Amino acid sequence: MNTYTLQASREWWSQRWLDLLDSYRFKKRLERARIYARQGNVLSIEFKSAKVLARVQGSEEEPYKVSLSLDPFTDEQWGYVIETMSQKAVFAAKLLAGEMPQNIEDVFTSNGLSLFPFTLSDVHSKCSCPDKANPCKHVGAVYYQLGDRFSEDPFVLFQLRGRTKEQIISDLRQLRRGKVEVKVTETSETQKPITNNQININLLSCWQYNEPLESSLVVIAPSTSETVLDILGAIPLAKDEENSASLNSSDIVMKYLETLYKEVSQKAMLAAMNVGG
Repeated sequence: MNTYTLQASREWWSQRWLDLLDSYRFKKRLERARIYARQGNVLSIEFKSAKVLARVQGSEEEPYKVSLSLDPFTDEQWGYVIETMSQKAVFAAKLLAGEMPQNIEDVFTSNGLSLFPFTLSDVHSKCSCPDKANPCKHVGAVYYQLGDRFSEDPFVLFQLRGRTKEQIISDLRQLRRGKVEVKVTETSETQKPITNNQININLLSCWQYNEPLESSLVVIAPSTSETVLDILGAIPLAKDEENSASLNSSDIVMKYLETLYKEVSQKAMLAAMNVGG
């Protein structure tokens, strides 16, 4: 890393990391650490498991060696965390998109853990410089650089707790795949098993009947001489003198049908009450 740019607005997880360092009471030392980071004095940063190893150029010709780490979570603790993450697809989706879910801390606190260190004493750091203060300006410079690393890749923060990006994504996929398989199995078990003695139906011949009809069957054909229209009689479409001024043909038909409806309703009511024979 040869350059360092102070961001006007940082991602919240990166700013949360830097706020912890900014709480350090030796402000002049922090200012020198920011200058070191800004001027490119941090020559290299690499991860060795959950530990950060860096080389920082100081006043001497030989760069100082800096190490920084957090207390990693156990495999059992990470198992609980990944299980909680897998229950909400939004966590996996945002992490895969390079974003840290806003309420990601809830996943850890619900399992009695904290993703971020509470105090600077929770950050284990060493430097080969003669300065006995900790953090020294070289450690502080690495600390600031890590803030930018977190902005670029939030999984770096998880790596400090003992899990790489590949491990987390792999574990999430396995858990979610297992849950899908369980759901599919449960669904298949509730389905009614298909027996071998079920009849295969040919849809093409479904409506065919090739056997002769029973001679005892009586077929009653509807009468063609008398229909509903014959019973109702002729519809008075012609206008008479009384309504010719206000009604058109459709109005006359509707009025006629309303009259028939009332008559049919009354007769139906009388028939239901068995009145009038």
